[in-house]
Amino acid sequence: MLGSRMPRSRVLLGSAAALGVLALGAAAVTTGSAQAVPAAPAAAAATTHRILFDNTKQETAGNADWIISTSQPDPLGQDSTPSAETDWTGALSSWGVALQKAGGYSLKTLPSGQTITYGNTSNAQDLSNFDTFVLPEPNVKLTTAEKTAVMTFVQNGGGLFLISDHNNSDRNNDGCDSPCVINDLLTTNSVDSTDPFGFSVDLLDISTDTPKAITSTTDPVLNGPFGKVTGSIIADGTTFTLKPTDNANVKGLLYRTGYSGNTGAFFATSTFGSGRVAIWGDTSPADDGTGQSGNTLYDGWNDTRGTNAALALNATAWLAGSGTTTTTPPPTTPPPSGSCTAGQLLANTGFESGSTSWTATSGVITNSSSEAAHGGSYKAWLDGNGVATTDTLSQSVAIPAGCAATLSFWLHIDTAETGTTVWDSLTAQVLNSSGTVLSTLATYSNANAATGYTQRSFSLSAYAGQTVTIKFTGVEGTKLQTSFVVDDAALNVS
Repeated sequence: MLGSRMPRSRVLLGSAAALGVLALGAAAVTTGSAQAVPAAPAAAAATTHRILFDNTKQETAGNADWIISTSQPDPLGQDSTPSAETDWTGALSSWGVALQKAGGYSLKTLPSGQTITYGNTSNAQDLSNFDTFVLPEPNVKLTTAEKTAVMTFVQNGGGLFLISDHNNSDRNNDGCDSPCVINDLLTTNSVDSTDPFGFSVDLLDISTDTPKAITSTTDPVLNGPFGKVTGSIIADGTTFTLKPTDNANVKGLLYRTGYSGNTGAFFATSTFGSGRVAIWGDTSPADDGTGQSGNTLYDGWNDTRGTNAALALNATAWLAGSGTTTTTPPPTTPPPSGSCTAGQLLANTGFESGSTSWTATSGVITNSSSEAAHGGSYKAWLDGNGVATTDTLSQSVAIPAGCAATLSFWLHIDTAETGTTVWDSLTAQVLNSSGTVLSTLATYSNANAATGYTQRSFSLSAYAGQTVTIKFTGVEGTKLQTSFVVDDAALNVS
């Protein structure tokens, strides 16, 4: 229900478009084929977007050749000034060459035989050294540690670009193809296995189609620095089922012919924590038709039935966000199991004792009947005034060393706003004892409004051995209320 606690002029807090795209690159970039990659605007000074392409999960098995260059980890070792797709060897070389020529990008490959890590200072290709990680049709399941690394990387601000292929595309015959690998990452990781991105890979083999983009003049992937995206192609691929009740930020951008809404999405984006995610349903659109000898490839990059180059490049730009400031490595590696006394650490979790143990803006902790509690009578109600307001709610807690820790809370958002423009926001953050933000776990807005409560959970295992502050900050503009209602918070350790 709407629980407004008064007319106000709008204060724009930042749409997805404002968050997504930076000015990149210089003149028009051409590939070794006839089609030209759309030009990007002039490069932003001193901005480097660090992109890591994976080659540890059998990305070159069978006829696949999903690499930007055979020179690994550094493609510049093959050609330091590439001008055509054939200057680097790999079916994704057009993608890599286009980014290299655009300027403002540093590209690396995680070579076969290595391990995906996050927070390992001895690994030059550790995810903490990059803004975006590209997993192009992985054919081997990630290990438990690798799944933790990838999910924590995204949660702390990294960009993840997943590319799936069709069902039964097991190129290395190990019993698990890319739909299997990706769905396993989303459902059996130690950070959040409750559909964290709001999508799953459909077990389909769609032989051919020309998916079309949704109508949008503001989406940063469809309207990015490398041009307008209108469509793509499927040459044996799959689609995705979207679940906005699990993640309100999931969004289908291109759909299989005859599909819309939560089914048949061929390209989708989402967020997790303070990071971003994109997923594509076929490797053929990114394939430039050239690669290592003996592979049977398909030139989808230059297929005129779609704007595949613009889609790949715009998505990379959006995922990289603000470049070298995007990710923050964890302060510690995840603690070992078996050395922690299990328990729940927060005090007054349901606010039934009023403001006890919590620091909050006056009036935030309330038993007002205008907004229902998730349990009991009290809850924390941030904003909802219909005037410019900043409300905060916080509690400090010591997480014992050797513990795995998970923060959870129930959140309800209602609003008088309409549309998807972000006017009002709530951020959930972890701060150290000096008040420095260690991580922005998530940002919610009026665009995420929904009936009822949804439980949100985040791993805080990286902060074991520290005293941290869990802080919620609600910022409301000056017209039309948005209420962010938090209840039944918990910090469980084990």
